[in-house]
Amino acid sequence: MPGRAALSPVLFLPHGGGPWPLLGEPHHAALIEFLGAIGRDLGRPDACLLISAHWEASVPTLTGAARPALIYDYAGFPAESYRIAYPAPGDPALAGDVRGLLAGAGIDAAVDAARGFDHGLFVPLKLMYPAADIPCVQLSLVRGLDPALHIRIGRALAGLRARNVLVVGSGFSFHNLRAFFAARPGTPDPANAAFQDWLVETCTSHELDEAGRAQRLTGWEDAPHARYCHPREEHLLPLHVCYGVAGGPARVVFDDAVLGKRALGLQW
Repeated sequence: MPGRAALSPVLFLPHGGGPWPLLGEPHHAALIEFLGAIGRDLGRPDACLLISAHWEASVPTLTGAARPALIYDYAGFPAESYRIAYPAPGDPALAGDVRGLLAGAGIDAAVDAARGFDHGLFVPLKLMYPAADIPCVQLSLVRGLDPALHIRIGRALAGLRARNVLVVGSGFSFHNLRAFFAARPGTPDPANAAFQDWLVETCTSHELDEAGRAQRLTGWEDAPHARYCHPREEHLLPLHVCYGVAGGPARVVFDDAVLGKRALGLQW
């Protein structure tokens, strides 16, 4: 009998501070190196579905344009950051398929044919796949930021892995903007470290069954220093979608400082 086709990877990654990774900012050096290497390691998918921390809608919403523009959704950066180009094509057919998968799971969804790609997509993918030749669809978070719902959204999309669609959760495992700038980079931050340790255990431990893993992720606010690391959880919830897609333990592929704070990348 023919062997079972390999499933596409699922990746949760930090996308850094605004466009800084594309401008070579020194406190993003480890992340810049990682993003370039992981794109080479993963190989070329047929398409990419990316869940961005920078888009929230009333229902899960997908970009449906064939040639999405870029949204420079940041302010106060150098002029060249507003001239960044990443002309990756959209994939309206994939957007429709994803909407159908969500509908089949009882989740209302929408397609926005006008919205472009925000920096949660074009910053990491420009480093991972600089040729900009992989069709991409961006998926929003849902307002209210219910962790259980985002796991459920991911579970509805698990079948994409058999279609060579790379699923990427683009966020940050630490996202306290005040804390980023409150201390010099390199200053120890035990609260940051404790939450990252909890997240590593939760996402990678083979001692947890999947009901227990999902329960921990749903109740993430009970983790050590959760609200210090995520005063608002929009940068964490792309991970919940990724876990829902994969439904098993991940492995750590990035564990280093970004803007002086420990941040994680996880792959399933």
